[in-house]
Amino acid sequence: MADTVKFWFDPSCPWAWMTSRWVDEVSSLRGFDVEWKVMSLAVLNEDQDVSEEYRAFFPRALRYTRLTQAAQELHGQKTVKALYDALGARIHLGGSTDPDEVIPAALAEVGLPASFADWADSDHYDDRMRASHFDGMERVGQDVGTPVIAVNDVAFFGPVISPAPTGDDALKLWDGVVAVAGFDGFFELKRSRTREPIFAPAASTAATSAPAE
Repeated sequence: MADTVKFWFDPSCPWAWMTSRWVDEVSSLRGFDVEWKVMSLAVLNEDQDVSEEYRAFFPRALRYTRLTQAAQELHGQKTVKALYDALGARIHLGGSTDPDEVIPAALAEVGLPASFADWADSDHYDDRMRASHFDGMERVGQDVGTPVIAVNDVAFFGPVISPAPTGDDALKLWDGVVAVAGFDGFFELKRSRTREPIFAPAASTAATSAPAE
């Protein structure tokens, strides 16, 4: 039986983007589906003491989370993933910091009308967005960020990786992370980051593992 996997992301986070590329790779090799769910760095930090520079980023990030939640409510999972891919390609690969450029281009790519951009500035689905956010956070605690991954009944923050591995390397990392996170007494494994996100995938030999039954 294939794993049940849920992935919480804020579209603005480059580290979540990196991890999502790895999860994409593993899901294609192992043959499981992923439920893509919104979380919000703006909501996570709304009552936190953060720098003004970081706080200035939240309104832009909130527009992307609102837009993605609206896609979930109105068009479902297939559109959520397609929109995340289209937004991320422009935000992270393209380096754009202007939502007024990113959003119309992403909507056009996934076949949504230009008027759908209005959802980025609407609080209509904020209750659903916040519920999705807290659903993820309650599984791992409030002192982490994005991404959060749940594999069957095991949830964890991260992993924070750069670059995203492919092939057998992606599968080895997946099996190791899920095994460690599944140990009831395990809480934390960390080392300081020594590089920024490397968006090109890591070189790897082709996967030879058979898909899960």
